[in-house]
Amino acid sequence: MDSAGDWCLIESDPGVFTQLIRKFGAKGVQVEELWTIEDGIFETLRPVHGLIFLFKFLQHEEPSGPIVTDSRLDKIYFAKQVINNACATQAVVSLLLNCDHPDVELGPELSKLKEFSMSFDPRMRGLTLSNSQTIRSAHNSMAQQTLFEFDPKVASKDDEAYHFVGYMPIEGRLYELDGLREGPIDHGPIAPDQDWLDVVRPIIMKRINIYTEGEIHFNLMALVSDRKMIYQRQLQELLNENQRRGMENNDAMSEIPRLRMLIEYEDVKMTKYEQEMARRRHNYLPFIITLLKILAEEKKLTPLLEKAKERAAKKGPKKLKV
Repeated sequence: MDSAGDWCLIESDPGVFTQLIRKFGAKGVQVEELWTIEDGIFETLRPVHGLIFLFKFLQHEEPSGPIVTDSRLDKIYFAKQVINNACATQAVVSLLLNCDHPDVELGPELSKLKEFSMSFDPRMRGLTLSNSQTIRSAHNSMAQQTLFEFDPKVASKDDEAYHFVGYMPIEGRLYELDGLREGPIDHGPIAPDQDWLDVVRPIIMKRINIYTEGEIHFNLMALVSDRKMIYQRQLQELLNENQRRGMENNDAMSEIPRLRMLIEYEDVKMTKYEQEMARRRHNYLPFIITLLKILAEEKKLTPLLEKAKERAAKKGPKKLKV
């Protein structure tokens, strides 16, 4: 792959992706994690504009549908991934630039990128995206602080690679946007009376089922309209309705406190995201070194180490869910 500066790995986390979107300058959307793909999970999240799926990359996996290389590429924003570690940003940018919903504001940087590169082929679009200083800086600002640097040349051949792709409806058809392919994967039409989420569900489940039994390294997130904005809109509609009627409606009066509680919850959640990001980026190494020195001077380090070994031996190995 070509180089356009170093791009970091990004954690599959709704807070990270939501802040990444805001760093791009986009408004009106956020990312929510999905713990299941059953129908009921989407009811409180609508409208759902797209899905971001993280999975273990298989080198020779065949595409699950025909790859689009025709004139539809003039209308579908699809960029070929030409740099390492950029798949997270590619997935979310692809969803945003193909999203046609009044809630979504791309902002100047993404609008400029789309306007400038839509006449290019997928590879040139990928090069344009990778050379955007704003997007690369936003991407790298999500990096988690590492205590030690490892030489990639000595990385194990058995290291597992993970990859992000996007799913979304575009002009009545379901597409998979994977920057490692030559074009979008067409998963077929969506009937006028059909929910696109009902179409994508078996496709994702089929993809999960190709892995060995017991594999848990998957993550699914939804690109949805800004929840606080949705709740504020609903609250204002209720207040306006009460004002027009000149009387208090019992149903509305019970709904208003609930919406205010949900708005407060979203504020708390966004504050938590910011705090978690600050912790990710903080360098704890000086504190750790000082703490170890103090424990060693007080002859407490070795006993603590032995206790930690005993606890680890009792618990046994753990599976990591990505």
